[in-house]
Amino acid sequence: MPIPLILDCDPGTDDAVAILLALASPELEVLAVTVAGGNVGLVHTLANTLALTALAGSGVAVHAGAERPLLGAFTSEVRVHGENGLGGVALPRGGAVGPGLACDVIRRMLREAGEPVTLVGIGPATNLALALGSEPALTAKVKQVVLMSGAWGQGNVTPAAEFNAWSDPEALAILLASGCRVVFATLDLTAQALVTPARIAAWRELGSGRCLRAACDIQASVPLLDRFGDLGTPLHDPCALAWLIRPDLFTVRDCSARMDLGPGPSRGRTLIDRWGRTGDAVNAAVLETVDADGLFRLLGERLARLP
Repeated sequence: MPIPLILDCDPGTDDAVAILLALASPELEVLAVTVAGGNVGLVHTLANTLALTALAGSGVAVHAGAERPLLGAFTSEVRVHGENGLGGVALPRGGAVGPGLACDVIRRMLREAGEPVTLVGIGPATNLALALGSEPALTAKVKQVVLMSGAWGQGNVTPAAEFNAWSDPEALAILLASGCRVVFATLDLTAQALVTPARIAAWRELGSGRCLRAACDIQASVPLLDRFGDLGTPLHDPCALAWLIRPDLFTVRDCSARMDLGPGPSRGRTLIDRWGRTGDAVNAAVLETVDADGLFRLLGERLARLP
């Protein structure tokens, strides 16, 4: 049976591939897509989500959510994603925004769900935290929370913190304290899944559909990173969805995790105890390794299914 899920996102170049992967995969039943400001601000992330779902020919409802974190100010990341969030790639305009705020929609869907729902977050966790923090009883309706967030090593926006976790650490702390199982696809994992020119070229050979072409163009816009020897750039967000579709491509370790919420330079760090040193109760799991070639084969095969 397909896994019922709500996808919370902030497209974002890597979000674009993740959204298309979710919509192309019969293993997943996407109940709704909710959107945060995240990478480049809600005006762009919402328009991008509507454009991507329309491009895929999907009628899934898209709902607008939080424009900024629970505390503090919004900070965008245009260096990687470009001013429009999709590396300057222009997509045809999508349809209308679904009614209701994202957190209200998440709560309603959980209340009405006949079976537990998986929440997938590939942006700052604000919408998910607003939903579960304001109605904690709904955690009984959540199977698990799967996030592209955090790092057990170095961050990518500060030496300590990964962008999504740093963007709203209080929201992530709420999820970790909720009692739900939280599964992390961290920077340490996604660094194993580099988008390279050769991998983009291999995708292009799989067909000429508009979604596949858009995914290739968007990923080709992302600058290569010198810390990976200019060989490629990590494909972050699709890893969270791919684990649900093909868990055999990954290894997983249960652990405890908590957030650094301090005002200092380590704010936003995810303190992930993979080896049980703290003695804290297990409240999370981390995806530790991924078969990168298998992941990119999966992505190419699914993207080629779309129109």
